[in-house]
Amino acid sequence: MGLGSQASSVSVSRATKWLGFVTAVWVQSISGNNYTFSNYSDALKTLMNLTQLQLNNLSVAKDIGKAFGLLAGLASDRLPTWVILLIGSLEGLIGYGTQWLVVSQKIKPLSYWQMCIFLCMGGNSSTWMNTAILVTCIRNFRKNRGPVAGILKGYVGLSTAIFTVLCSALFNDDPARFLLMLSIAPLAVCVTAMIFLREIPPSDSAAEDQEESSYFWLFNGVALVVALYLLSYHFIPNPTRLFSRIFASVLLVLLASPLAIPAYSLVSGRLFDRVRVGSGRDLESRAAEPLLKPEIAEAAVEPATGAEKQSPVIGEEHTIKEALQSLDFWIMFVSFLCGVGTGLAVMNNMGQIGLALGYADVSMFVSLTSIWGFFGRIISGMVSEYFIRRAATPRPLWNAASQILMAVGYVLMAIAMPGSLYIGSIVVGICYGIRLAITVPTASELFGLKYYGLIYNILILNLPLGSFLFSGLLAGILYDLEATPMAGGGNTCVGAHCYRLVFVVMAFACIVGFGLDILLSIRTRNLYNKIQASKRSKKSAVLQ
Repeated sequence: MGLGSQASSVSVSRATKWLGFVTAVWVQSISGNNYTFSNYSDALKTLMNLTQLQLNNLSVAKDIGKAFGLLAGLASDRLPTWVILLIGSLEGLIGYGTQWLVVSQKIKPLSYWQMCIFLCMGGNSSTWMNTAILVTCIRNFRKNRGPVAGILKGYVGLSTAIFTVLCSALFNDDPARFLLMLSIAPLAVCVTAMIFLREIPPSDSAAEDQEESSYFWLFNGVALVVALYLLSYHFIPNPTRLFSRIFASVLLVLLASPLAIPAYSLVSGRLFDRVRVGSGRDLESRAAEPLLKPEIAEAAVEPATGAEKQSPVIGEEHTIKEALQSLDFWIMFVSFLCGVGTGLAVMNNMGQIGLALGYADVSMFVSLTSIWGFFGRIISGMVSEYFIRRAATPRPLWNAASQILMAVGYVLMAIAMPGSLYIGSIVVGICYGIRLAITVPTASELFGLKYYGLIYNILILNLPLGSFLFSGLLAGILYDLEATPMAGGGNTCVGAHCYRLVFVVMAFACIVGFGLDILLSIRTRNLYNKIQASKRSKKSAVLQ
């Protein structure tokens, strides 16, 4: 094959990589179904005559599904991307499809433990989709991990708002039709991603890294337009049926618009002008490629004496055992628990929190949490990457800032001033988004990419654990202590006192998380100095 043919082949390969990223964005746009429980929880509570503790335990069962994400992590190193996506989409079809049959009353209500199983399946389905997307895309764009994580996690945050707005616009907030959409839409989207998303050799020059960064800014711009467009729907008083359908159609067009990016990259060929077409490295060796340049990585390790074998330091590839033996891993794990655990408690209980404070319709708060969660994810990914290049600012420092802001949000909701739920929903959404977007690249920078799929899913164990501790136990028990029993079963509580103590405890947990994030920032300062030096050396090389 001649050099021109090789260049053409590489050009098509790179365009395919961007097309795969677009389909990854689509998958993330529908993989946040796990956060939509508040949209149909009240229907389950009424239909099954549940107490708040029983309802919260159903939400815990949903989040426990993420604990089985370890299976997806193990599979990510052994199965191709399309198989992992297929498993997740089929599991979601069964899990949410069965819930739809129950809520639509096409079958008799299942027993409590059976419903727990199907909610668990629905929750687990997203771990397969997220693992396939994150592992593949971070390996494909390893020099831009922050923007990749921010964009992908940002669309996960938007997915709740996308589902909620589509349900309001097309189905008049019917919980049964909402569940039907949750079961079918992910399967349809994942089929598209199965065709185009695969591991492709990452960029191997500073010029390509800069070109990738410019494309990611375009993705951010499109995502920002989608977020603002979704937010605008809630400011339209009493939209007509025709208007709602037009609004939903335009939303779908906006979601499809990133297709212009791979099309442009293929036609222009500018992205591939400096590609070295003769590279012989295979994907296996690239997956193990260190983040730091060799000479910089060597400076981070003290020379071993004799036959002494040292454990890897942060920034080097870790096995699962080595990561679990690292103090830095457990600092990250517990601080992550304090942030996402308390955030999940608010999301899972948003329906009852809104009713307790006198709001009959909580869809606005669900959307606010989702949309502002998007802003937290996408902005933190780009900003943290910028400050690493500019000032070697450790990523965990942004997690610390989010913990303090989240604690302030919980205090505001505990006080229950007029409008505090609006402010609290926005603050919790932003901070929850920051935690997810920052932790994804941080884990890969500290412990490497070779076993990243499994390490990521071990960290995600915080979702079911946090849901159990803060939602199932803390919120469920304290709510039931304040609630009044209802005739025929179940209970209800109205007033600011229903969740006040819950918010106070969660604010304290965030303060603990803040301290841990500051400690991790101090411990990783040298690593981020070396990452900054590595990025600057590559930038200098392309300017010469």
